[in-house]
Amino acid sequence: MEFVVSAKNHGQRLDCLVSLLFEKCSRSAASALVRSGDILVSKKIKKPGYRVKTGDVISADLDGPAEKNQHLEPESLTLQILYEDHHIAVLNKRAGMVVHPGAGNTSGTLANALVYHYPQLKRLEDKCRPGIVHRLDKDTSGVMVIAKTESAGVFLKKEFKLRRVSKRYLALAAGEFREDSGQITFSIGRHPVKRKKMSIASRRERPAVTLWQVKKRFRQAALVEVELKTGRTHQVRVHLSALGHPLLGDTVYGFRKKNIRLRDPGGQGHNLIPRHMLHAWKLSFLHPWSGQRVEFKAPLPNDFKRLIFSLDQEAFPV
Repeated sequence: MEFVVSAKNHGQRLDCLVSLLFEKCSRSAASALVRSGDILVSKKIKKPGYRVKTGDVISADLDGPAEKNQHLEPESLTLQILYEDHHIAVLNKRAGMVVHPGAGNTSGTLANALVYHYPQLKRLEDKCRPGIVHRLDKDTSGVMVIAKTESAGVFLKKEFKLRRVSKRYLALAAGEFREDSGQITFSIGRHPVKRKKMSIASRRERPAVTLWQVKKRFRQAALVEVELKTGRTHQVRVHLSALGHPLLGDTVYGFRKKNIRLRDPGGQGHNLIPRHMLHAWKLSFLHPWSGQRVEFKAPLPNDFKRLIFSLDQEAFPV
């Protein structure tokens, strides 16, 4: 993670700034990471009390030594593989699967499954995120590309960083959309109070651009295609919520009055909105070996299709 110091942060202590910038990092933890060299300023080790200057580039690895040395246990977990060759694998990640180990999730992750299905990934430099070049939220389903070689990983990470990867999502959002399409340009940053959330009212905002288009309208919601021009954390969820149309099932960014709950019309009583309804639908990028642009689509999961069917039937909220 990198951050360029702006004029408004000039003169601030390094450890204080880091603790404000990054989630789950107290000032004492930030100080320890600075001393250990896990946080650098313009590629140089500084003391925790260093006063940052405008233009300084703070690079941080907030996983820390514990995660770096963590042994990633291979696990025989089912993966839906859409495509693979010697260089990449393209997967349809299921909702509910965490991408890599972290606090509270030390097993059952996509990373655990990857080292089981592709043992060669253990030889890659990043031991805890083998082959992982981008992420999806735990409850977001859809297409992901995995790098099977070190060179493919370096190439793809650069493509994502330079925003040359096309990312399109399908979302079920609450409310009646007055327009057929639009663009959202609210800047996004860490929530000023709730550090696990993102917000358009952050003190550390970063530019974010989302394009959206209604594909189908229902009585209570709409199926929306979303294209990300930037890759901020929780970007689709934050932007659609700011527009007044939170994702169905989003308990973090949703509004109670608009976050409807539907029951299975078959009479089984199952809640049809078990998660935030967001699916990474299409991913287009340059192949790291051929240089040709390729595109992959992930089919809609069953919970998404069931909810669309229920909305089509104009099911009433409970």
